[in-house]
Amino acid sequence: MGYVFNSMKVAVFSTRKYDRKYFDQANELIGHELVYFENLLREETAQLAADCECVCAFVNDKLNEQTLALLAQGKTRLIAMRCAGFNNVDMEAANKHGLTVVRVPAYSPHAVSEHVIAILMALYRTTHRSHNRVREGNFSLEGMVGHEVFGKTVGVIGTGKIGALVAKLFLGFGCKVCAFDMREDEELTRWGVRYTDLDTIWETCDIISLHCPLLPTTKHLINEDTLAKMKSGVTIINTSRGALIDTAAAYHALKSGKLGFFGIDVYEEEDNLFFEDLSTEIIQDDLFMRLTTFPNVFITGHQAFFTDTALTNIADTTLANISKFDASGSCANQVLIG
Repeated sequence: MGYVFNSMKVAVFSTRKYDRKYFDQANELIGHELVYFENLLREETAQLAADCECVCAFVNDKLNEQTLALLAQGKTRLIAMRCAGFNNVDMEAANKHGLTVVRVPAYSPHAVSEHVIAILMALYRTTHRSHNRVREGNFSLEGMVGHEVFGKTVGVIGTGKIGALVAKLFLGFGCKVCAFDMREDEELTRWGVRYTDLDTIWETCDIISLHCPLLPTTKHLINEDTLAKMKSGVTIINTSRGALIDTAAAYHALKSGKLGFFGIDVYEEEDNLFFEDLSTEIIQDDLFMRLTTFPNVFITGHQAFFTDTALTNIADTTLANISKFDASGSCANQVLIG
């Protein structure tokens, strides 16, 4: 049985050309009124959505108490996150102001899990540096000695849909895979993944990949103390949330050699950097800029999700969430608190 709904006016914040392309394509048969803003959603920009029943937000928008209060003063009654995470939403404030929050729990786990391997291989085989050398006519192999993934012990922290795929990919490389999660995945156990505690992962793993949400209990999960427990030369990859890592502690661990390779697609202060073209500006984040000088650091700008499949799924699911909420006042992808 289909849903019956009227089109909603939706303020889509933090939009780029690719957002418009995929959302317009998905909206052709639905007919919501989409109003695009390149602005980040903040307290200062909330008034742009005053006459919109729904606000569509992304990872670097700040939906704090002040922003949500302003949205609630207008016509807004639905916050549609076009991402899986919602750590940038004050859920208690949303509940207080009568705002429903929905999200896209899984748009393409394969996109993110494959990006983990892309980062790792760039680091281990220096492919990014080799590409630049060849373009300049430099075919010397000096300083290009690589590392093999086969036989490494890998720790996967968080075995949801993305983490589970990452664990399987590493098994395919011939790695021993350990995992930590509050709930064990029986299928992964059958595949040969061994669940253990975090200290065992810190102490025994050559490669650690993060796939857990950002919560008060996971903020700076990687810090000075946990880094001290790790093997010298450990590799850390983060495609989840930037604040899982204390960046200053990682920087010092890189300088000391404790951290051998560092690959990140997210950064705890990324909202002032990522998704923007700053190539003609002087970037003011000194810590981030110092990281870019290390030969054993590989950084991408929050693009692990960025595939045609994922963008299609994000648009389709987001608009379906909006339609279902409009038709029934609820949605299976609604974020609940308590």
